[in-house]
Amino acid sequence: MARRFSHTWRVLSLLRSERWFGKADGRESYPHRVFMNKDGWPQDEFEGKPVIGICNSWSELTPCNLHFRRLAESVKRGVLESGGLPVEFPTISLGETLMRPTAMMHRNLMSIDVEESLRANPVDAVVLLAGCDKTTPAQLMGAASVDLPTLLVSGGPMLNAHYHGETLGSGTALWAGLAEVKAGRMTPQQFNELESALWPSYGHCMTMGTASTMASMSEALGVTLPGNAAIPAVDSRRYAIAQLAGRRIVQMVHEDLILSKILTRKAFENAIRVNAAIGGSTNAVVHLLAIAGRVGIPLTIDDFDKLGHDMPLLVNLKPSGQFLMEEFFQAGGVPAVQREIAELLHTDALTVNGHTVGENIKDAECWNRDVIRTRINPVKEHAGIAVLRGNLAPAGAIIKPSAATPELMKSRTRAVVFENIEDYQDRVDDPNLDIDEHCAMVLKNAGPRGFPGMPEVGNMTLPAKLAERGIRDMVRISDARMSGTAYGTAILHTAPESAIGGPLALVQNGDMIELDVEARRIHLDVSDAELEARKRAWKPAPIPFASGYSRLYVDHVLQADKGVDFDFLVGPRGPAPAR
Repeated sequence: MARRFSHTWRVLSLLRSERWFGKADGRESYPHRVFMNKDGWPQDEFEGKPVIGICNSWSELTPCNLHFRRLAESVKRGVLESGGLPVEFPTISLGETLMRPTAMMHRNLMSIDVEESLRANPVDAVVLLAGCDKTTPAQLMGAASVDLPTLLVSGGPMLNAHYHGETLGSGTALWAGLAEVKAGRMTPQQFNELESALWPSYGHCMTMGTASTMASMSEALGVTLPGNAAIPAVDSRRYAIAQLAGRRIVQMVHEDLILSKILTRKAFENAIRVNAAIGGSTNAVVHLLAIAGRVGIPLTIDDFDKLGHDMPLLVNLKPSGQFLMEEFFQAGGVPAVQREIAELLHTDALTVNGHTVGENIKDAECWNRDVIRTRINPVKEHAGIAVLRGNLAPAGAIIKPSAATPELMKSRTRAVVFENIEDYQDRVDDPNLDIDEHCAMVLKNAGPRGFPGMPEVGNMTLPAKLAERGIRDMVRISDARMSGTAYGTAILHTAPESAIGGPLALVQNGDMIELDVEARRIHLDVSDAELEARKRAWKPAPIPFASGYSRLYVDHVLQADKGVDFDFLVGPRGPAPAR
């Protein structure tokens, strides 16, 4: 019903914006034109021109997006060249580097901001400017709920980092450096030098972390121009593609190429396969599920396993490989990967440039086979997200095999339990903690409701006494997420989460946990009767929020297997204002 109504509302006039500006002597249109004239537009500027919104997530509190004002100017040039009227507007911005408790808690809020800004204002189409991790899915979620012609321009990755003759990746090298400091192999002064070298330019993380992954997912979904994902932020070609996007979005209005025509089931299947081939972040799971939910496309976590399980890892980038996004761009980027796996993709899927995936990639070249491998010579044979189930995760948990230690992916370990993140921080480095490398670190109450916001703490730093012995990985289990730049044998997104009484809440110190990634199994070796007794004794922690956005969040957030969106935001609502 929502989609039919939105379409009817759209086609009553050629341009949506004419409902604000269209009638030359109309009582309602006259004030709208008058107020826009404050910016110096001639009166005839609103006659039959598509109004193009430029949704800008620039903020000085989001360092990855600091160059977006210039990026917006490039989009404006393209819009004007094609006969459109560009109007830039801000939304809240999500910086993973600074926001507490986690930017993920505000992803849904930003999506509401984008959705309501688009619906309430006289725009015929929108160009989304996104970079840092959560800005990309948040903007796509909001835009999908409105369903206008939509095109996304990513901010691009920063340049490679160099330290003492070594090329390093932001995030990945940060986590490794922190572990080295804890183990006593790096001094705090050396770490400070490393830290100052890790962010050499504008742009998001240049590893295949969540920001690079979601830029690649946007391209794989078809909502960006081909080649968008990998162009470095400071490369002049980043601004050129932004200008081309401004030109193209005006054409999309005339073609009525709305977002729902791009975000099809085929597009999501393509994205899942590309995510596996590039070694993308586990965070792509919750983000793609949430975006699909907004368009009404049925997508489940099992699709990630079914479609990506047998996909080889082709892109040799940190944290799963050797290189960084700069080399990925020079090697051919996402189009080169898509061409390598073309027979596994829906090449007839439509993209925002009006061409199909197959048409876009038919001439794509790979210029460096060390960076983008062939299917017969992959980095690793299996790279897709693995979905685990068992009595510890009835609704599923996930692991990224390409970032895990092979020897740990089939194991039987003793649980060492941390009841929450504060308990973990207080005890993890206690020399008397009863733990060794044959244990599993279990973190509770870090899921969507429990933290709240499902932070990136699932790749728990190992105890100092084990790090000092050279132990670099252990089995780690939680209902949290982990940074896409991180690595390790981390079982994540365990659902249902512990805060609502999921089985993870019932794990006790000393319990044995069986993990078999190949068999897709995670099992708590405790009898059903004992688990039932523990369940009866379990009591939820009181919700610490009486009001405000935090209370709205915990009351309405869905579980990890449903995309962590709000229950009342699922499904399309269309572009028509309420009345």
